Amino acid sequence: MSWRIRGSYFESCNCDAICPCRRVDGVPGGRSTHGECLGVLSWLIEEGHAGEVGLAGQPVAMATRYSDDEDGSPWTWILYLPDRASPEQRSTLEAIFRDSLDGSQREHFPWVRKANEPFAVRVVEIDVDHGRRRQLLRVRDRVSVRIRDRYPGPETVTCVILGHEREGEELVADELLVEDGPPAFSYRDTCGYGSTFAYAGSSRRS
Repeated sequence: MSWRIRGSYFESCNCDAICPCRRVDGVPGGRSTHGECLGVLSWLIEEGHAGEVGLAGQPVAMATRYSDDEDGSPWTWILYLPDRASPEQRSTLEAIFRDSLDGSQREHFPWVRKANEPFAVRVVEIDVDHGRRRQLLRVRDRVSVRIRDRYPGPETVTCVILGHEREGEELVADELLVEDGPPAFSYRDTCGYGSTFAYAGSSRRS
């Protein structure tokens, strides 16, 4: 069974813009601004399927945390899946984002390549707007992220989660809030990033 998803992406974390983990003008990134990265990632699938299961129109989000000073910098994460999706759609999305399906996402997801500590997988109401430079994410009673505008610098910035071959845009967040047991945090005026994504592969249920 083959699968493929493509669409838009935005994120925000507690680092200062430009986020130090990104590649800037072709120079690889390094440590996070504060040594501990707390953030929210979001995907909105515009086109996608896994076998006969259609995935177009489905949002996915994650709240994440890692420390540069922990051995191997393992990621702690909460995966949010849309309550409006069917059980088959949700199980397929979980398999992709937790790496139970072979595919190109393995090259891009740090919580797959590194040690990781899953905190929860939640089926929730997700409201997302990936309109350029005004991105907005609401995970009902748990997460709120609001982008203010683009970062004004002239640098070329890319991100591993999308692939460094994809152009993106550094952003500034008005609000970054997670009220969900660890990770839980609240920030303003931190970094963000927007781009497009495309992942594909074949099934390997584990």
